This record gives sequence, C-alpha cells and structure tokens, in this order.
Amino acid sequence: MQHAVGSPLPPPHQPGHGPHTTWAAGAPQGPGVPPPGFSGPVPPAPPAPPAQVPVPQQPAPHQPAPQHPVAPPPAPDASGHVRLPPGGPVGVPAAPPHLTAPDPSATTLAVLLIGPAGAGKTSVAKYWADHRRVPTAHISLDDVREWVRSGFADPQTGWNDHSEAQYRLARRTCGFAARNFLANGISCILDDAVFPDRPVVGLGGWKRHVGPGLLPVVLLPGLDIVLERNAERSGNRRLTDEEVARIHGRMAGWYGSGLPIIDNSQLDVPGTARVLDEVLGRAITSPPNW
Repeated sequence: MQHAVGSPLPPPHQPGHGPHTTWAAGAPQGPGVPPPGFSGPVPPAPPAPPAQVPVPQQPAPHQPAPQHPVAPPPAPDASGHVRLPPGGPVGVPAAPPHLTAPDPSATTLAVLLIGPAGAGKTSVAKYWADHRRVPTAHISLDDVREWVRSGFADPQTGWNDHSEAQYRLARRTCGFAARNFLANGISCILDDAVFPDRPVVGLGGWKRHVGPGLLPVVLLPGLDIVLERNAERSGNRRLTDEEVARIHGRMAGWYGSGLPIIDNSQLDVPGTARVLDEVLGRAITSPPNW
C-alpha cells in the first residue's frame, strides 16, 4: 500500500540483511531520494494525485410548499353531522289506514293543553309524554319564557308591554320547536294558559306558529281544586287567590267554543292522561273546527 504523499513504508526487517539495509535516523527522506548507504535501485516517486477541479454548485430546484391533505367530507351518517329535515307547519293528523279506531299513543301528534294556573297542565303533559309509544316532547311555555334571566318581565309585578312581548316571543319559540320536532317524527305537547277572549294572541297565535294540525284540549277543574293546587306552588309560579279566581272565570269562556274540555277535578294525573288519549282519539277522527 502506498500513501498518496511521501515515501513508501520501509520493508520489514529480514534475516541476512546488513546494516546498510536499515533506515538511518534523521536521514533525508523524500520522493526518489534513497537513504544513505542504500545500494539498491531507487524506487520511483509516486505519481502526483490529480488536481481536484471544483464543481460549480447548481441551485437547488424550487420545491413547492407541502400541501396539507384535505379531509374528505364526512359521510351523511357520521356522528355530529346528522341532517335534520326543516320544520314546517303541522298538518292535520290522519289515522293509520290499517286501524279502524286510531290509537293516539302510536300517532305523531301536536297537542296544546290549555288551562288556568293550578289545573295540572304541566304534570299531565309530562306524564302523557313519558308514557307514549312514539317519541314525544313536552314543551312548557313558562319554562321557555323563564329562559330570560336579566330583564325578565314578571307579569306578577304588573302586566306591561315588556311582559306581553316576552310572552309572545316564548309562544313563537315554542311553536318553532314544535314544528322542528314534528318534522323529525317526534310528537309534542305544549301547555299554556290561553284565554278564549284573546283569540288573536292566544289560540290564533298558536295556530299560526305550529300549524292547522295542532289539537287543542282544555283542562278545567273546579275553582276549589285550582285554589288548592295553586297553594302548593312556590316562587313566581304561585298566584294570589284573587288572581286564580279571575283567571278561572275567564277560562270558563271555553265552554261552548267547540274545543274538548276535561274536568279533572276527581282525576289523578294517570287518569287524566287516559282521558286525554280518549279525547285525542276522537279529535284525530274528527278534528275540531277552531
């Protein structure tokens, strides 16, 4: 092996070689120069390495910036991307053709339960919704109206334009909710203290918000029962006896209106729900004219 620069390595020491065959310390060494006392042929100098020609650097080709992969659109049935049909006016319910007597618990319905404070509307509506054979939602007007926290206009402190506007806004919100539930196959029952002497903002307003298929039913027990139930209330849901009597008197105007009326003075909640199903079964066969 030879180094690229310098003299070749000395041969290994072998027996029989004289002292003239050794390298002298400090003797001049270099390409083609034999050491002192060397009698052999002079080894040729190694060839010089070829000169290194610098290669010009070529600019690196422009690389486009890496593109982030675009995620494909989610499948229609992917979680979090459920397509909901838009809500529309609720049409008049029709009994299934294979049933001679319609079963209200198996029919998609929109029901408006009307009654004074203390009539048991909320309790009956919740029970009726809980025990149906088809999905059903309970929408309480008072609950939606009390979504307003700051600036809530409580009618008990005095009826004014603000409380009137919040009542109308709550009714419209409930109506939109009912239409959306019905459009997606979920029945609804709404409860409200609608007065017969205010048809434009009362029953007529509900008909505009929900649709002609809304089935109104009046829940009207005796005054003594309403007073007793009202006394069990608390907070702003409890009214004075004078206010309860006044509301109950106005509700009596539903008699003779053509709407079905349930006197639940002697009925508990499950019993009232059973009567409500009977009334709704007749209403599906012959919808009330209102």
